[in-house]
This record gives sequence, structure tokens and C-alpha cells, in this order.
Amino acid sequence: MADSQHAQGPGKSVLGIGQRILTILVEIVETRLRLAVVELEEEKANLIQILLMLGLTMLFAAFGLMSLMVLIIWAIDPQYRLNAMIATTVVLLLLALIGGLWTLRKARKTTLLRHTRNELANDRQALEDDA
Repeated sequence: MADSQHAQGPGKSVLGIGQRILTILVEIVETRLRLAVVELEEEKANLIQILLMLGLTMLFAAFGLMSLMVLIIWAIDPQYRLNAMIATTVVLLLLALIGGLWTLRKARKTTLLRHTRNELANDRQALEDDA
């Protein structure tokens, strides 16, 4: 009675092949998802570390620049202090602009899920080759 429920003959091999293909596809998707999760966790850790380092750097740089500006302004004759303040302000704004542009360029070069995208491209290429 139990044997009558299973397919027999040529249909049996087709069902077996279909089941194997489905099993392989599920395993591929599971592997790709695990890879994506690992990469996202790495990127999250890197991003948090970068943000902490950036915050400390900005804090120390701000205090250092404020101290430097005070020293420069006190060291200059009173009649040239306004010019010195203008010059230091221009220099600081230019450095901030350069730093901002550098940060934007670096942010655009990040490769989020690079390995996952490469594996998906390999899978797509393999499927296209089989077809």
C-alpha cells in the first residue's frame, strides 16, 4: 500500500531530479544569506569603529585648533590681530572643505556585500552557461 503512493517508472527519476534541484537551490540561497549576514556584521563593526575614531579625532582636533588660534592671536601685535583671525578662519574652512571632500570620496568607494555580489554573479553565470 505504501509503495502505491510513490511514483514509479520514468516519472520517478524526474521527481527525484526536481527534488535534488530544489534542495541544491535552497542550500545555495542559505549559503548566500549566511555570507551576506557575515559581511553585514563585519561592515557594522567597521562602521562603528570608524565613527568612534572619527569622533575622537574631531574632538581632539577641535580643542587643538582652538588652542592654536588663541596662541596665534595672542602672539601677534594688536593692530594685525583681525587679519590673523581672518587668515586662520579661511585656512580652517579650507581644511574642513578638503576633509569633507576626502571623506565623501572614501565613502563612495566602500564595497558593501562585495563577496556576496561576486558569488551571486558566479551563480548567475553558471546558470546562464547551463542554459
